[in-house]
Amino acid sequence: MPREATAPAPAAARTARRRAALHWVAVHALAIAAALFFLLPFVFLFLTSVMTDHQALTSDLWPTRWQWSNFSKVWHTPGFLTWWRNTLLYAAAGTALTVVSSLPVAYALAKFRFRGRNLALMAVVSMMMLPPQVTIIPMYLFWAKQLHLTGSLWPLIVPMAFGDAFSIFLLRQFLLTVPREYLEAARIDGCGELRTLLRVVLPMARPAVAAVALFQFFYCWNDYFGPQIYASENPGAWTLSYGLESFKSAHHTNWNLTMAATLLVMAPVIVLFFFAQRAFIEGVTLTGVKG
Repeated sequence: MPREATAPAPAAARTARRRAALHWVAVHALAIAAALFFLLPFVFLFLTSVMTDHQALTSDLWPTRWQWSNFSKVWHTPGFLTWWRNTLLYAAAGTALTVVSSLPVAYALAKFRFRGRNLALMAVVSMMMLPPQVTIIPMYLFWAKQLHLTGSLWPLIVPMAFGDAFSIFLLRQFLLTVPREYLEAARIDGCGELRTLLRVVLPMARPAVAAVALFQFFYCWNDYFGPQIYASENPGAWTLSYGLESFKSAHHTNWNLTMAATLLVMAPVIVLFFFAQRAFIEGVTLTGVKG
């Protein structure tokens, strides 16, 4: 009798678990569909990158033989390491210069009271609306005719030492939320404006600085237009985004190698965002609270 009484219990538990699973799928159906929409292209990219040369040209979706050597072939392609080094230099230097030059301007626009402050802010916002294609001809003539720096990445790196409109605006919106009492207390203790910025404001603005740094790093890493204009004549100054186009043209029938090269170009950005996503999301959500 006890066995007969307890027999339906496991079946009831399985039914309850099944209903709970179906309920969870129904509630999160849109999220699951969106996740698959973004994830499946990466899965296809990865599976194609480990196929053989022959299978990559077929309609097969699953590799019959996992050819991991494709990544090694791409890595040892002549010029690939140079593109990698140039991209890392461009992204690291551009990010550092943008943060260092934009933070003081944002601090001044957020906390200083001076004549023409609103006009300066309007000028910064106006720069955000100006596409780079509008100024590319005079800028190219300046770098080519006056400074003779075309064929390198310096025309792209040096301007970042003078600030970036989007970074200034984003940092300024965050700094508006910093209580003025902290700044006044620092000044009473004898801190100048620079020391106040470094010792008080910067530690409090780390989420916004992290967001700006990530935005700028991603922009530099993926930039194709700039290297095409200034560095196309010198293969030794190519970046990964521009070199990948050349690699694709040279291996247009080897889709497995092209996909492997694409993954190697995307990997650092994905890894960086994975580890820094908390600071990135916090910085984005905390900016713009006060206008």
